[in-house]
Amino acid sequence: MGVCVTGAAPAPAASSTPLDRVVPAPASVAPGGSPYKITRGTRIRVDDSRESRRIGEYLASVLRPSTGYSLPVTAQGGGGIRLRLAKGSFGAEGYRLDSDRGGVTITAAAPAGLFHGVQTLRQLLPAAVEKDSVQPGPWLVAGGTIQDTPRYGWRGAMLDVSRHFFTVDQVKRYIDQLALYKINKLHLHLSDDQGWRIAIDSWPRLATYGGSTQVGGGPGGHYTKADYKEIVRYASSRYLEVVPEIDMPGHTNAALASYAELNCDGVAPPLYTGTEVGFSSLCVGKDITYDFVDDVIRELAALTPGKYLHIGGDEAHSTSHEDYVKFMDRVQPLVAKYGKTVVGWHQLTGATPSRGAVAQYWGLDGTSAEEKAQVAKAAQNGTGIVLSPADRIYLDMKYTADTPLGLDWAGLVEVKRSYDWDPGTYLPGAPASAIRGVEAPMWTETLTKSADLEYMAFPRLPGVAELGWSPASTHDWDAYKGRLAAQAERWEALGIGFYRSPQVPWPSA
Repeated sequence: MGVCVTGAAPAPAASSTPLDRVVPAPASVAPGGSPYKITRGTRIRVDDSRESRRIGEYLASVLRPSTGYSLPVTAQGGGGIRLRLAKGSFGAEGYRLDSDRGGVTITAAAPAGLFHGVQTLRQLLPAAVEKDSVQPGPWLVAGGTIQDTPRYGWRGAMLDVSRHFFTVDQVKRYIDQLALYKINKLHLHLSDDQGWRIAIDSWPRLATYGGSTQVGGGPGGHYTKADYKEIVRYASSRYLEVVPEIDMPGHTNAALASYAELNCDGVAPPLYTGTEVGFSSLCVGKDITYDFVDDVIRELAALTPGKYLHIGGDEAHSTSHEDYVKFMDRVQPLVAKYGKTVVGWHQLTGATPSRGAVAQYWGLDGTSAEEKAQVAKAAQNGTGIVLSPADRIYLDMKYTADTPLGLDWAGLVEVKRSYDWDPGTYLPGAPASAIRGVEAPMWTETLTKSADLEYMAFPRLPGVAELGWSPASTHDWDAYKGRLAAQAERWEALGIGFYRSPQVPWPSA
């Protein structure tokens, strides 16, 4: 591929990224044949469907700045890059990628699969393809076939916007990073003791007063309904479903401060800017509490096209067990009333999870056998389980004792530890069929800007994505760390600052 100048040594031939270098690991890889080269004449061919065209335009928007090529998106002609919706055994999110000298074809049964296939194509191109200025290329895609479907349907990331507020643009930036690794759920933690972040028309002081601060006493902030709809729209364009969370009956100081009548004694506490947990509770015995919850769920459900609504339920230390059960028995039907499926932290299994509910497990390897058994029993009775073990995939845990950001209450979580476990066998007694997938929470007590999120997410987030997507048979730390190391150049091209774990053989600068 290089140009040989008389009297000079020949330039080395450009090589393409091997098909098996992708993160998450594809289900099946069959390399072979000549690579395809993207050139000035390449077209992106799409079906007549609106979704196919939209994904084609998205791909073009990724490739045009770095290649400098026009890459027209068209339904005409042959060769080039083809995005094709067709019946097949791909499921809702799977795809097949075929590459040879004549072109690249991505085939899927549904738009999400096409989009995931495009993310794989990005990783098969040189990392410089992610830059926003023209790069020299060449732009080669290795020959062969990838066939790929996800292991789990729930591959999530949670962003806490309550401890510190993050703007719509900051959330969009994180969504783009999640999409690169085929994450398909964005769980937004919209309320906590330190801040209420979503406008509720029937209770306006929740946002204007309850959202006016954050940890450390900064200005906080909140999303208008238009802001929230824009996050939902943008996430949907990247095939992520937004799962909104209103945490209750604990973690509610921002609400209690906003409306005195939600307190049992009728006295509003001051706004809270610290980081302690477990001190607040809605008044379970008051009817107005359920009027409040009904209004909030109704308005939030109307803004949320996705299937799920998260009602929290963790660390309700100021609510008696009897009151907790009573509260959950009254609140879960409200979620169903507005057409959504309940998600709660795994403490929900201490009450009676509603039919079809999902419990999010955030315990540790060392959590008591009794607590694990309670969750497993709920799983045996039909409750779905999303795994978020805090000492494995809480992205705000420090990597090492001297990590400048994050917390360490669940332990120190290096990259190998976050990757090296199997969701299918993690929770004793929980049937494998009950495991819906994995989710990586990012709590923000110590995180204030996008660079903080990125440093804590990378390089652990891609490993969580692989746990959710890839077949268990591909799981191997020694092989994975090499594929992970190869992502570093891509992150640098995207402007993502990351932790250079000594456990990973990063390419030398």
